[in-house]
Amino acid sequence: MIRAATPDDPLRIAVLASGTGSNLASLLERLDDTVSIVGVASNRADAIALRRAQDADIETAIFPRGEDWAVRDRALRAWLVERRVELVVLAGFLELLTTELVDHLPVINVHPSLLPAFPGLKAWQQALDAGATETGVTVHFVDAGLDTGPIIAQEPVPIREGDDAAALHLRIQAVEHLLLPDVVRRLAANQVSAPAGVPA
Repeated sequence: MIRAATPDDPLRIAVLASGTGSNLASLLERLDDTVSIVGVASNRADAIALRRAQDADIETAIFPRGEDWAVRDRALRAWLVERRVELVVLAGFLELLTTELVDHLPVINVHPSLLPAFPGLKAWQQALDAGATETGVTVHFVDAGLDTGPIIAQEPVPIREGDDAAALHLRIQAVEHLLLPDVVRRLAANQVSAPAGVPA
């Protein structure tokens, strides 16, 4: 169970992102003072998310994958622990994490589909290719699998006639930008119970 936070003692979170950081921007805009973003890390030095964090005076770091993911994740875990991070939020972090991290800290992820449908990359394109009439957004706890961790919350997104990948992706992102901050706020309020196996 993640502890109940207060404005005087906010939940300390770190955000991991690989791209533009639009979900980071939504967290910065929508989180209340019961949550403090104390670090933003990326696997890519050119991630725009890092610049967003620096503009907000948030400490940043880069952890490229290298040849051994476990080595990378041990270094990342040490950086998180040093900053007393209590929850890790994946916001467009496009790599798997190993047990070196997910067995030691609670991690959540936002994924652009109604899991278990369409795990992995470009889920919106997968949905279109499958001829689905609906997709959506899932926020889930992270384990060492590919989008297999316990689900916290989901919101559907209809697929409209004539949708292409870009249009569908934009509508999914709009839902992500609301659902992810809402889940983080609920976690900070101790309104979400972490299932067995999720580190406290």
